[in-house]
Amino acid sequence: MPFEQLDLPITGLFPAREPSRIPRTNRVFVNRNLRLSGVDWVGFDMDYTLAIYKQAEIDRLSIASTAEKLIARGYPTLVREIDYPIDFPIRGLLIDKRLGNILKLDRFKVAQKGYHGLRRLSRDELRQHYQPRKIRPATPRYHFLDTLYALSEATMYAAIVDAMEQRGMPVDYQALFTDIRQSIDEAHADGTILNTVAKDLPRYVDRDPQLAATLHKLRSAGKRLFLLTNSRWPFTEVMMTHLLGDAMPEYPSFRHYFDVLVVAAQKPAFFQERRPLLCRAADSVRPATGPLERGAVYEGGNLIELERFLGVTGDRVLYVGDHIYGDILRSKKESAWRTAMIIQEMEAEVLAHEACREEHRKAAELEAEREEHEDELRHYQQRFKEAARRLDELTAKGVPKVPGTAADIAALEAERTRAKRAVERVRGSLRSVDQELATLEETIDARFHPYWGSLLKEANETSSFGDQVEEYACVYTSRVSNLFAYSPLQSFRSPRDVLPHEL
Repeated sequence: MPFEQLDLPITGLFPAREPSRIPRTNRVFVNRNLRLSGVDWVGFDMDYTLAIYKQAEIDRLSIASTAEKLIARGYPTLVREIDYPIDFPIRGLLIDKRLGNILKLDRFKVAQKGYHGLRRLSRDELRQHYQPRKIRPATPRYHFLDTLYALSEATMYAAIVDAMEQRGMPVDYQALFTDIRQSIDEAHADGTILNTVAKDLPRYVDRDPQLAATLHKLRSAGKRLFLLTNSRWPFTEVMMTHLLGDAMPEYPSFRHYFDVLVVAAQKPAFFQERRPLLCRAADSVRPATGPLERGAVYEGGNLIELERFLGVTGDRVLYVGDHIYGDILRSKKESAWRTAMIIQEMEAEVLAHEACREEHRKAAELEAEREEHEDELRHYQQRFKEAARRLDELTAKGVPKVPGTAADIAALEAERTRAKRAVERVRGSLRSVDQELATLEETIDARFHPYWGSLLKEANETSSFGDQVEEYACVYTSRVSNLFAYSPLQSFRSPRDVLPHEL
């Protein structure tokens, strides 16, 4: 008896269900194709990468510590009493130390939004100060906020400028920013901030329950792992013990997750200079000379020396970090290392984008409608010009260029009037569409952030920060443990680029 082909799925054996999908908030997003099967070593930064800080708590601590340092420098006690809006800044902003403004740039380095203190700058003010010439963020006039660590600086700068000017107090914008920067660095260097964090890690750090399993999964697939952090050993030991110390019984301590530990790396100098790699012993520090020992702690070093000790070439290394300049941009420019950027804000960014789907659909419809109106406007403007030209020929003084009758002239005058009215009608429709689009864009911005809108976008363009992420991060995601949902041999593929003429 011949076998009968059964339809699949067979009920009861293989239940019919959709394959599980990784939630968008936890996905890895791809700018450049990356095959994990071709990666031998995976390196990790610590702060804001393996250690995800609770931003509101760390900002409050940084602001309170910095305020005390400013008062010690001679600032009024007002700086202790200000109500600092910790939700004000986002990454990727630019501080203009000359005028006391904070700006958001698009990918063309054009200032599209800005605040003086906590007052939003008008379009006219932005055009007057910034749009007649190209902004050069790398010049001493400006300071780029590229880390979450720096957000408290922007909060303090804006709030102090606002408070002092409201009280009629003179403000030296450049000196104020320099004092804030130096004060917060002093608070870190003398332990005011780090010691407080270390004594109460659960308050300041989100201990990711999937982090240990993610690192274990990479190791089980044959990947070798290294830690490369700017933090010094005492703080690194306390932090990493909190994150991983008792997470899995297979690993007696956090050191067992990593083949190499490098602290006090001084990135981005690590990628550009030739500082020696030192090995920490119980009571001494000596130059590293031989193969790197598993479980040992190293300090300093440089890219070339580390690659030599690891016995690996650039594109076999994936480095995971959060700092667009110190971790991602410099490693990409100075080496062939592949890069994964941790953008803690991505979860909120994705949720806001999902919530704006209807607004984005409506905006696309309005933009298509505007394009139709612009085509229509060009048509009626051409008809108006043609009717006016022919009337000039028929009514020219002296001998007309073209013989015509009174009826011809009347017909052309009527045509010109109709075309003029049509032009006025279409212009009115365009103004209405532009106003509706502007209102819609404000609504979309507010869904992302009350002051600045999207982190990675600015209106229809990529933001300056988003442009750097796109150029220098092979992949990006909100936290390291998102890699757990993927195979250690995963091929990450970037979406197809579409040029305007292909839409």
